[in-house]
Amino acid sequence: MIIDLRTILHEPHDFKLTFGAGWWQGFEENDQILGLDSPLEVHIRITAAVGMYELDGHLSGGFRILCNRCLEPYHRDLESDFRLLLAFPPSDMDQSELELTEEDLSVDFITGGEVDLDDIVRGQIYLSLPMKSLCREECSGLCPVCGSNLNIDRCNCQREEEHPGFSKLKDLELKGEQI
Repeated sequence: MIIDLRTILHEPHDFKLTFGAGWWQGFEENDQILGLDSPLEVHIRITAAVGMYELDGHLSGGFRILCNRCLEPYHRDLESDFRLLLAFPPSDMDQSELELTEEDLSVDFITGGEVDLDDIVRGQIYLSLPMKSLCREECSGLCPVCGSNLNIDRCNCQREEEHPGFSKLKDLELKGEQI
């Protein structure tokens, strides 16, 4: 949904959006988020401020997500509040080199007078996810040798007890002595 920010002058504007299962499109082919399990409810309020726009929002819904350990899809409920500041870049700003202050990091610079709420919601969904998404805390993951899901079945692969990255240390000699 494209919003023309120039129409928001004195009064805040509220947007209540509901996204269905077919709405989600990830940014990459191997996206961690597979899609929606239940409708995504989003409430956004946009308020004009001096030289910028304040965007306050809340989102809640269910997602199908890939587990980072076993790569199996699982359901995750997500609920998040967010706040963005949208500002036009200063006209005297040199676009080739730009040094951002700490205050600038909380501001999104926009060009033109329009903003796509779908893109903002997608970005906030990614920011709301934990760094590592697990189907359950005790997920065993995949076998590093054969790739089988260790949550379903134990494999009979021979695993080295030591880390392969340290195997060269066996051949290391220290001042003429073998370790």
